[in-house]
Amino acid sequence: MHAIDADSIGHDVIAPDGPAFRAVAERWPEVVTDGRIDRAALATIVFRDPAELRELEAITHPHIFDRIATRLQDLSGVVVVEIPLLDGPAFESMPRLVVDCSDDIRLSRLIDRGMSPEDARARMATQPGRDAWLAAADLVIPNHGDLDTLRGVAMRALPLLRVGATA
Repeated sequence: MHAIDADSIGHDVIAPDGPAFRAVAERWPEVVTDGRIDRAALATIVFRDPAELRELEAITHPHIFDRIATRLQDLSGVVVVEIPLLDGPAFESMPRLVVDCSDDIRLSRLIDRGMSPEDARARMATQPGRDAWLAAADLVIPNHGDLDTLRGVAMRALPLLRVGATA
């Protein structure tokens, strides 16, 4: 099984040598520190204003989707694309596996990772709600416990993904 993390690719495309760096730096010069995009500062801006987020996505998403599509061409078998979006032109034909937990748990986990409660709520408000994710899911993996529990559930779901990959 292979995994592609869209967030990691998003970090790469706004890195100083990334294809979106210049456009992001020109649009939000206040987030450039020591020649790099300060992702936390950028997140504070875009996750509090939907128009700003759409602008960032218009700059970065084409590069992210292109890189994901390129990686998909080089892989075979089960490939999981971890992406925090319901829609994406490259992924319409793929089955959707949703890793689910309550909004309270999501909020708590974001805060545990160092995000302020205000920033965590702002970020969550820009993302599809839990009901939308569940409605769009072909397969749901519950993630209400710890990482070991999630691993166990994911391993039990793996045969279902393999069947889908060969169908």
